[in-house]
Amino acid sequence: MQERIVITGMGTVNPLGLSVAESWKNLIEGVSGVGPITQFDSSPLQVHIAAEVKGFTPEKYMDAKEARRRDRFEQFTIASAKEALAQSDLQITEANAGRVGAIISSAIGGLASLQDAIMTNHLEGPRRVSPFLIPMLMANGGAGMTAIEFGIKGPCFSVASACASGADGIGTALMMLRAGMIDAALAGASEATITSTGVAAFDRVGAMSRRNDDYSMTPQPFDKNRDGLVMGEGAAVLVLERESDAKKRRANILAELAGYGATADAFHVTAPHEKGEGGAAAIRMALASAEANPEDVGYINAHGTGTHLNDQSETRAVKAAFGADLAYKTPISSTKSMTGHMMGATGALEAIFCVHAVREGILPPTIHYETPDPRAFCREFR
Repeated sequence: MQERIVITGMGTVNPLGLSVAESWKNLIEGVSGVGPITQFDSSPLQVHIAAEVKGFTPEKYMDAKEARRRDRFEQFTIASAKEALAQSDLQITEANAGRVGAIISSAIGGLASLQDAIMTNHLEGPRRVSPFLIPMLMANGGAGMTAIEFGIKGPCFSVASACASGADGIGTALMMLRAGMIDAALAGASEATITSTGVAAFDRVGAMSRRNDDYSMTPQPFDKNRDGLVMGEGAAVLVLERESDAKKRRANILAELAGYGATADAFHVTAPHEKGEGGAAAIRMALASAEANPEDVGYINAHGTGTHLNDQSETRAVKAAFGADLAYKTPISSTKSMTGHMMGATGALEAIFCVHAVREGILPPTIHYETPDPRAFCREFR
């Protein structure tokens, strides 16, 4: 029997709060993190709303000089990792540093830093480009900065797999722990893509909600009247370790990470397969990895972006993996209705929400869900 892998620490900054406790409180109260964009002038764009991290001061988590040398997504990473390590009380020393991993993902990396550097190069010339640009824009910058900050000398890298980056980073850490490659890991993801380029790019794909004047009802995952996703930002980091090691140091075990599955549709550059075949296969793989059955699942935190294609495909994936009867009996909700879509970081934050749902027996709501879509289902919790 494979040894159990457990979660002993969690940390986050996201549109609902600057800590896990604050975020969970706002989540179960149905608070929306969506509002007008404040980080740049969005007037030239067609989208003027986003789910921004509010009140974040990087100097509370790091030296002001270091903060200037780190992209916003890296600042989020350090803040989240500090909270996770503090809760876990995992001590990283010279003796164990080589057995601890930093697998912290990002789908896009330092987009703001890259955008600013391109403008600087164009307007002021190459000599004005920051010498710190490369570590600020790299997708693995969050992992690297975390390793430097805490003295982690084991595997250090980022998984870049679009919206699945955070979940895949956690899954990769799970496999490495099971394989005995490491004894502990900081795993998760960070993203900060609310820039003029980021918002314009996702809007051009046709994925964004444009309810700028009445954003109180968007995004609307699984609702018949959904009109697209709202971009979010933030980070989430979990401390993972083997159960025996956690018990040996008398750590507070929050939950078990039992299984992981990942597939690809090999279908379209942006659209999921309409039948949800890849999603269903990933669910079956995760259940097999956990040595569990569909009947054992007490809650599904859906990807639930609020786009027509995702919600329809995801619905079909759940029905295919669980069977239609069981699918309708299994609680499911989309927390993106409050956090927005945090791109590569979204799966890591939703893992934290799942831990709290399991521990506290409270299922997060899907706010804004009013009109059932005949082609989709979503249980609503208030």
